Amino acid sequence: MTSYDVHIIGGGLAGSEAAWQLAEAGWKVRLSEMRGSGEMTPAHQTDGLAELVCSNSFRSDDATSNAVGLLHAEMRDLGSLIMREGSAHKVPAGSALAVDRDGFSAGVTAALAAHPNISIHREKIDDLPAEGLAIVATGPLTAPGLAASIGTATGADSLAFFDAIAPIVYRDSIDFDVAWFQSRWNKGDGKDYINCPLDKAQYLAFHQGLLDGEKTEFREWEKDTPYFEGCMPIEVAATRGLDTLRYGPMKPVGLDDPRTGRWPYAVVQLRQDNASATLWNIVGFQTKLKHAEQVRLFRTIPGLENAEFARLGGLHRNTFIRSPELLDPTLRLKSRPNIRFAGQITGCEGYVESAAIGLLAGRFAAAELAGRTLAPPPPATAFGALLGHITGAAEAETYQPMNVNFGLFPPIEGRTKKADRKKLYTARAREALAGWIANF
Repeated sequence: MTSYDVHIIGGGLAGSEAAWQLAEAGWKVRLSEMRGSGEMTPAHQTDGLAELVCSNSFRSDDATSNAVGLLHAEMRDLGSLIMREGSAHKVPAGSALAVDRDGFSAGVTAALAAHPNISIHREKIDDLPAEGLAIVATGPLTAPGLAASIGTATGADSLAFFDAIAPIVYRDSIDFDVAWFQSRWNKGDGKDYINCPLDKAQYLAFHQGLLDGEKTEFREWEKDTPYFEGCMPIEVAATRGLDTLRYGPMKPVGLDDPRTGRWPYAVVQLRQDNASATLWNIVGFQTKLKHAEQVRLFRTIPGLENAEFARLGGLHRNTFIRSPELLDPTLRLKSRPNIRFAGQITGCEGYVESAAIGLLAGRFAAAELAGRTLAPPPPATAFGALLGHITGAAEAETYQPMNVNFGLFPPIEGRTKKADRKKLYTARAREALAGWIANF
């Protein structure tokens, strides 16, 4: 392919989805990804497209009462490659959609490489394209050169926050005389998670260990960077109170220890990370503890005394732009309308949200190339609620990364029972999306 209609910079979830949508619409795409050209980010481990660098979970797949599950369904309705490959590489995770991260990335990479309208280039891009349509989907780990070019074009400094990665354990190093398989309240297949129970004394000692453990030191320019609440390091959460973890990632409710028949005082859960079930990540245990400290402390967890780690936790600095003041409703940069932004660099948070914004960027660009205007999806849809937050509904001065949630949707009119409200949101959204698709 010697020419192209759109240049997409970044081969993560958003860039991959945008490329797929444009290619499927018949447009030629140049997809630039610096990994594979000798460049790497602080968090990635491979050069695979759509590599999952943190959790392997796309979170809830419940489209009737969960906002992210609704977004899953809407993406499937629009032919999402990310959701197609996610489903193809699904691993057990209760009511959530979790994937074999290597198989998923390989599937996305293969699909894009085989598409006749997509040309993949392993190259580093340091400047925003001066002309022609482009989509910047470089994610929260945008390389310094391109980040500087974005800063020049926007006239504003990028915002930043820290994101943390959870450790991964080899299954055959877990002691199943202590640990057991069960999903909370027996959801999904009922046995999708490995559970390690702690009694009160063990929990208190573990909590104190988190507070006392040696942590990664920040560089001077990082010290005022905030954490994203949805991916809080476990030791930072521990500073918020003695029981914070017992009401968060170590919540024991709905889990019956087979040795006692009762709920433990606290529990550590592990979720399957690959299709062969040899790797399991520790749910909610993203951390900035130093590696030696992680090994020492996490081996105090009952059932993990001899744990071997395929990957230890880590911390990286993420960047995103002040989208509510910089982007128009179709994700174009107001000062440079030939350029769209997509994915986590816009300030959405989460794998699915990132891919969803990539999907919309691809659809908007395809419509522009065809000489027509595609109206943004209705605010009552998950797509529209998330897009609206990014492109104007949020306060620009206090803008922070956000997962999709029903708080972004227009409220349901009239008084309703709390138990019914989520189903009303999703039913209204499905109807609104169908109407939007009918007008394509």
